[in-house]
Amino acid sequence: MIGFRHGVATSVGRVRRVNEDSYLAQPPLYAIADGMGGHGAGDLASALAIETLTGCARLGVLSVPGVLATLDAANQAIAGHEPAGMGTTVTGLASLETAGGDHLMVFNVGDSRVYRVVGGRLDQVTVDHSVVQELVLAGTLTPDQARTHPRRNVITRALGSDRVLRVDHWLLPALAGDRYLLCSDGLFSELAEDQILPLLTGGDPQRAATALVDAANDAGGHDNITVIVVDIDGDDEQAADGDRVADGDTRPRDQLPGSHD
Repeated sequence: MIGFRHGVATSVGRVRRVNEDSYLAQPPLYAIADGMGGHGAGDLASALAIETLTGCARLGVLSVPGVLATLDAANQAIAGHEPAGMGTTVTGLASLETAGGDHLMVFNVGDSRVYRVVGGRLDQVTVDHSVVQELVLAGTLTPDQARTHPRRNVITRALGSDRVLRVDHWLLPALAGDRYLLCSDGLFSELAEDQILPLLTGGDPQRAATALVDAANDAGGHDNITVIVVDIDGDDEQAADGDRVADGDTRPRDQLPGSHD
């Protein structure tokens, strides 16, 4: 059986007056929602998303259909709530018990992110739903240019913006010793991945989470910043399993086990 250790840190940043990020850190479910302030009541939208997901976490045993149904319920709740037009990103990590063993479901709508530390490097599991990500995929922008592009905050999917919700999701093996990072864009808009990695890999999860938020604030803190660092724990037998693929796994996301809708 796997277990979890986690650390959480959040900050309004140095410019904003309201923290529109909300988070859930309640095993077996972790999630971050970043409310869209430009669309009105972003803090309310993110809170509604996390409130709905909290009900799912209390069920204990999760499934892919169950998590997707909960996200759809959150989408409907936000879309039907006043004021009209509010929305939020959501990204998360859910522990599943499947016939093939313990797995993790990574899910994403919008431009908050989930990363995994793999073989000493930072691997972005999720794909941003944003205008600049489309430009990166088209070869028009580099990832570094996208971080400072004037349209970097324009997202193409969000909870509350469309009655029919499209959620990207992936299924990954739950491997003892792996570390995951969930974050809102206030982190990676301030820090490049080569700045995030040494802070993420040092110390226990809480120390790493606090260090990342402090560094993003020191770099400017232009947006709200929320970070969850999750360590996967397990017994010695699992850690030594010959089927372990995380260490040194260089496969791109589309070749990892799971699905991407």
